[in-house]
Amino acid sequence: MTVPTDPATDLFPDPDSLDFAKMDGLLPCMVQDADTAQVLMLGYMNAEALARTHETGLVTFYSRSKGRLWTKGESSGNTLQLVRLSTDCDSDALLALARPQGPTCHTGAVSCFSAEPPALEMLGRLERTVQGRREADPAESYTARLLTGEPRRAAQKVGEEGVEVALAAVTQNDEELLGEAADLLYHLLVVLTLRGLRLEDVIAVLRQRSH
Repeated sequence: MTVPTDPATDLFPDPDSLDFAKMDGLLPCMVQDADTAQVLMLGYMNAEALARTHETGLVTFYSRSKGRLWTKGESSGNTLQLVRLSTDCDSDALLALARPQGPTCHTGAVSCFSAEPPALEMLGRLERTVQGRREADPAESYTARLLTGEPRRAAQKVGEEGVEVALAAVTQNDEELLGEAADLLYHLLVVLTLRGLRLEDVIAVLRQRSH
């Protein structure tokens, strides 16, 4: 996978605009999960690592301990597939949005940081779980049955859950409302997955409407 370099899309910074000289040829690069917004790890990139990341679409760092380029997951297989790379206002730090292919931390943890992940993290993980059920046995997975069955059935469930949310909002307690809202979000993600769409596509529409 090659990441586009069109500045208008802001998917990859212009290497000539980066201030590598400030830290002796290295820039700190924070990695954040593109779907859940969870901070995953911190690494350092030099110009070569930046070029390798661009060429392969896999987040690559310069390892100060090994003294060489290091593609995250090169031995474990837990790579970071780049979605977007951007720089800060001083052009001396990088932020990589990526989709992790397994745990990021060498300890086996999802993140190298122990901070509580943001609320969006759970929604992003749910979306990944729904997408992963495409290959599951429909006899054992309700999600797989929805994904492999008649699309009208999944759409009908969204309608049913929407009505239940509305009813709970006026006739039931907060616990019931939250439960129905969770059911609605789940079935909405199923319908989006059926259409080959992602939660980020919905967010893009909301972002556009906010302008």
